[in-house]
Amino acid sequence: MSATRSTSVISRSNDHFEPEPDLDPQAQRRLRGHMEQIDYIAYAANREVVGAALPAADASTFERLAVAAAQARSRWLAAALSASELGQPLTADQLDQLADLRRAFQEMSEAYEGLRRLVERGYLNYGPT
Repeated sequence: MSATRSTSVISRSNDHFEPEPDLDPQAQRRLRGHMEQIDYIAYAANREVVGAALPAADASTFERLAVAAAQARSRWLAAALSASELGQPLTADQLDQLADLRRAFQEMSEAYEGLRRLVERGYLNYGPT
């Protein structure tokens, strides 16, 4: 069985090992062992690659990303409110600008969540300030 978590744009699937009901217990244990080995290989690869690419995160790292996301959200919504005050349909350029601001907010939000997932999964070291 697979659980899917949807965000505004991205869906993530969390597939976990579930043995086939017709496998005997020994075959299930062997398959579970293989799946755990595969999961560990992915964990070790992520830890190595992420650790080499990113410094350890701390509270100030998350604060900077959270502030950047909040600023992007504020710019997007301020532009939307300003456009609504005109009382006219938006031009193509105004729509493009609004869409760009929304995408900037979404990207910053996803970056924050992505960094959080790296810490949660143990790919990136975290030390509070």
